[in-house]
Amino acid sequence: MINEIYGFYVKPLLEIGVLTMLIYGLLYYIRGTRGTYILAGMVIILIGLTVLSEWWNFEVISWLLANLWAILATAIIVMFQPELRRAFAQLGSTSFISQKRSRRREAIGEVVTAAVNMSKRHIGAIMIFERQIGMGSIADDAIKLDVKLNSYLIESIFFPNSPLHDGAVIIHDDKIIAAHCILPLSQNEDFMPSVGTRHRAALGITEETDAVALVISEETGIISIACRGRMKRNIPPDRLGRFLSGLLMIKEGGVSNIFDTVTDNDELSVFTKD
Repeated sequence: MINEIYGFYVKPLLEIGVLTMLIYGLLYYIRGTRGTYILAGMVIILIGLTVLSEWWNFEVISWLLANLWAILATAIIVMFQPELRRAFAQLGSTSFISQKRSRRREAIGEVVTAAVNMSKRHIGAIMIFERQIGMGSIADDAIKLDVKLNSYLIESIFFPNSPLHDGAVIIHDDKIIAAHCILPLSQNEDFMPSVGTRHRAALGITEETDAVALVISEETGIISIACRGRMKRNIPPDRLGRFLSGLLMIKEGGVSNIFDTVTDNDELSVFTKD
């Protein structure tokens, strides 16, 4: 009796659960990368060919689809070689999670150093920390980079009249993945009259994604942070690291009112106007 229950109910549910976790893990891992578009293109082509073969009874196409799965595994390994290599390397590291947090903590320190230096010199900048929602579409239209983040590099990018100083940089973990990024502007009518394009862009990207945006005013040198469609202005340099750590080092997506987790008083209130 127990074997029958296991065979008819438990075993199928376990198999479905394992396959769901594997598919979700694959999609989560390749989000925001070129592999996403390759996979989407393959799925669209396979669905289109299947529909055509069923509707119009195309025998050759049906035969190709029936025999395609024999070579599909090899094709996927070839096309997704960089992503698979990186995934297996990370799985082989027993301290992957702690290493990731350590790299992110180091990156926050570099960003704070650069932001404080640029704030003193009134150099405008906008830095986007990518979290769970990938920003591959924005990065594809920008200047692609894959360099380890450091304060000197950030200051060089935003130095006035440098080729990349306009637009934003996108940061993933401890790397700058794109520069000269054009971001969607916020349509918040209460916010627009009092600030410039840079702050509207910082707020706009956080309205559409779960990213954290750090923006420095060119006119005043004020440092601001935007997250989930809200913005805090005039953040003291000595508290900037604490704010970023509170937003980026917690479990992503696990806090409902994320700004309230990094301040215990009204010293830094939420601003919509200067």
